[in-house]
Amino acid sequence: MNRPFIHDDFLLGNEPARELYHRYAAPQPIIDYHNHLSPKQIADNHEFADLTELWLSGDHYKWRAMRANGIAERFITGNASPEEKFNAWAATVPYTLRNPLYHWTHLELAREFGITRLVNAETAGDIWREANALLSSLRVHDLLARHKVHVLCTTDDPADSLEHHQAIRESKLKTRVYPTYRPDKALQIHQPAAFNGWIERLENAVAGSIRTFDDLLSALKKRHDDFHAIGCRASDHGLASCYASPCSRAQASQIFNGARAGKVCTPEEQSAYASFLMLEFGRWNAARGWAMQLHLGALRNTNSRLLGALGPDTGFDSIGDCPQAQALATYLDALDSTGELPRTILYNLNPADNYVFAAMAGNFQDGAEPGKIQLGSGWWFLDQKEGIEWQLNALSNLGLLRRFVGMVTDSRSFLSFPRHEYFRRILCNLLGQGLASGELPNDLPLVGKMVEEICYTNARDYFGFGAPSEPASS
Repeated sequence: MNRPFIHDDFLLGNEPARELYHRYAAPQPIIDYHNHLSPKQIADNHEFADLTELWLSGDHYKWRAMRANGIAERFITGNASPEEKFNAWAATVPYTLRNPLYHWTHLELAREFGITRLVNAETAGDIWREANALLSSLRVHDLLARHKVHVLCTTDDPADSLEHHQAIRESKLKTRVYPTYRPDKALQIHQPAAFNGWIERLENAVAGSIRTFDDLLSALKKRHDDFHAIGCRASDHGLASCYASPCSRAQASQIFNGARAGKVCTPEEQSAYASFLMLEFGRWNAARGWAMQLHLGALRNTNSRLLGALGPDTGFDSIGDCPQAQALATYLDALDSTGELPRTILYNLNPADNYVFAAMAGNFQDGAEPGKIQLGSGWWFLDQKEGIEWQLNALSNLGLLRRFVGMVTDSRSFLSFPRHEYFRRILCNLLGQGLASGELPNDLPLVGKMVEEICYTNARDYFGFGAPSEPASS
């Protein structure tokens, strides 16, 4: 009998790799310190209606593949029935061979439902029925428990209510769930209508009016404090590139006043204003002992026609190719020069920037703590086998791989936790190759300890999350 595609030694190409994975990587709990999961669904211990809601809803990776396969939008984001949408995805899966979606799809089905058959149009009906029959026993808390998720950090706007996080905190859920401070909308001053709408939301969150730039800073700082009080230990910033233009408080205030009056600012004014705020965020993070995550390099909303029809975050973003090094160096140096550079994780979306970011991280390690500046895990278009290996190799060559804080799902799906397994298998296979070739010493406990640290303990210590029974440190 042929073994299934997803088997115990999947992606593990030699005996040292298998030893490293099964003995050292697999037992580790998960810290998923960056994702886009719903705090409300966690608080409600949501029960999913069907496999489409759990697996396809909001998944722009799958949506892009379905469009490339000629699937009509009605079966992607449109009004087709959930089963019709699933069938359209199942018919697409055989065409994703060599795309990471093929690995993820079968790994997730195997881990969550014990389904090891290959997905295609012929097997779709049986898979739909078998998976849906199990959904009542796979509510959100069940999924977190079965994957041993120690800590999960959602992504939250300062204007978002923290009520769901408070409800989670008061629940009996063993997984610790914390918000992450994502103030990107505070920078969008070049779109005054949207910016002023967001200001109204922020006013509701702080129960006060925001008339001046000082009011805005006070409101953002109050939310920073509120986030910290409920366990937040990181900010997150999605930027095309770093903002690093000189800007005084008076200049930022003038630009803010213009936007509040409905004036569209120039690109130079937007960059200056955003630069001022990004320095403030960095200083607040340093004062609180937070980490700062910089996701750099996305070119967003490239298809104006489909953006207008479907909205953002529906699968029309891409890899940007703008220069990164000088602005990033200027921004980090501005904070470092005043002793206010927080722990920082640098994620690049363009693979050409792997070595740029890895080298930059080394410029700002100051001996204050190990691994203070991190080259983040393979992100978005790079969180696949080749992209993960590129990141691991760049970090190995220019930094200290053993200090790496590991993988994140960056996902909107509660079925995505096997991406940690996927990363761990790729890591162990890469290190196993080094053991087999003699490039690493024949010392399995030494390399195994490194695997444990990368998979779990480095992230635990970096963010101050403590042991599974402890809250985040203050």
